[in-house]
Amino acid sequence: MTLFQLLLVAIIQGLTEFLPISSSGHLILLPTLTGGPDQGLAIDVAVHVGTLLAVVIYFRAEVLEATIGLGRLARGKVDTNGARTALLLIIATIPVLVAGLLFKVLGIEEALRSVAVIGWTMLIFGIVLYWADKTGQEKLRTNDWNLRDAIWMGLAQTIALIPGTSRSGITITAARKLGYDRTSAATLSMLMSIPTILASGALLSLDVIGQADWQLAQDASIAAAFAFVAALVALTLMMRLLRSVSFTPYVIYRVILGIILLIYAYS
Repeated sequence: MTLFQLLLVAIIQGLTEFLPISSSGHLILLPTLTGGPDQGLAIDVAVHVGTLLAVVIYFRAEVLEATIGLGRLARGKVDTNGARTALLLIIATIPVLVAGLLFKVLGIEEALRSVAVIGWTMLIFGIVLYWADKTGQEKLRTNDWNLRDAIWMGLAQTIALIPGTSRSGITITAARKLGYDRTSAATLSMLMSIPTILASGALLSLDVIGQADWQLAQDASIAAAFAFVAALVALTLMMRLLRSVSFTPYVIYRVILGIILLIYAYS
């Protein structure tokens, strides 16, 4: 890949990973619509590392608390807020791990990597996000997260295995419909992304072991760095805007892009 293509992939991944507009959908569309090469698994791993670092840094206080809580959880104690958060994050991640493994074994994911599928999921789940955001109450906060809600959000997260759905979008949708305010819904979604990105990155790493060389390592480092910066900027802006703006701008973007993609796919 050229430096321009590498930076384009990294920036698109970074900007779209945490916004409810589907990073996987955009990355699949990139080579399809531009005619450029697929970025490959090694670059996928690199940009995942970059976005993971961004969310960990942004939510460092929550991550530190959950990490400390994980130690208590390992000793069979759920007596702190951090331990409870760690437990709920584990529970919320289990469904997507199971579904993701099934998708990989059965080859379902490859069958869904089409412009038409992404167009439909962009459109449909954009409308669903709008519905949940407009009808969902705002009575719950991050500290109200419980076992039932973690399970529901975890099940919703499995739908994001379909390209174009958006992992952040579908988990935010679920949280809003469950009654969490916009900022809390986004925060829970971002925290859920950490174990999910770790798991997907580890799975991708298994496929690229032994393929690395010096040039690929350089490319991966550049991709990770730019994905980190882009993700941190996108995450910071979204969390600030949620104090005064709804998810409607993202919905409008999804609907417009979905319609364009469907016209392209069926023309």
